[in-house]
Amino acid sequence: MKTLFLLRHMKSSWDDDSVPDHERPLSARGERALATMADYFRHRKGGTPRPDLILCSTAVRTRATLAGLLTLWREPPPLCVDRVFYMASAPALADRLRALPDPTATVLLIGHNPGLEELALSLAGAEEDPALRTRIMEKYPTGGLARLDFTLDRWADLAAGKGHLSEFATPRGVARD
Repeated sequence: MKTLFLLRHMKSSWDDDSVPDHERPLSARGERALATMADYFRHRKGGTPRPDLILCSTAVRTRATLAGLLTLWREPPPLCVDRVFYMASAPALADRLRALPDPTATVLLIGHNPGLEELALSLAGAEEDPALRTRIMEKYPTGGLARLDFTLDRWADLAAGKGHLSEFATPRGVARD
């Protein structure tokens, strides 16, 4: 069994147009959304997930998102912060996941759209909950979190349609609940 959490970074600041995309920090709204999603992780049904590995883009906004979540665990999970995840396409992300060591059961990937949205939709099985798929297709907002479960022994076997989309949470949706 493999579990993949796909978390889009929180809302970034556009206050200064001269700041390169890679260097944009979180906005005040992003900071509030981060607190909301950290609280969601802490109190979600099934408890706080503990990834065996966290993969994260090197962008400032993804690293700030990661930093806000690291307080969830007494001892932080192993991390891989790599530029390869910055604005990566769904196929590039899938290739990176297929290369993971097989003992790694649960992965949290913090990245960007459109890659995360496309990856979630491509990996989810066609028979998945249509309401969850529709919500993702309508908008995978900043701070959006999808969970996919796979009945795989090896990450190398990760393929389109092999996942079970079991969760999709957003800061706005969590704040309303």
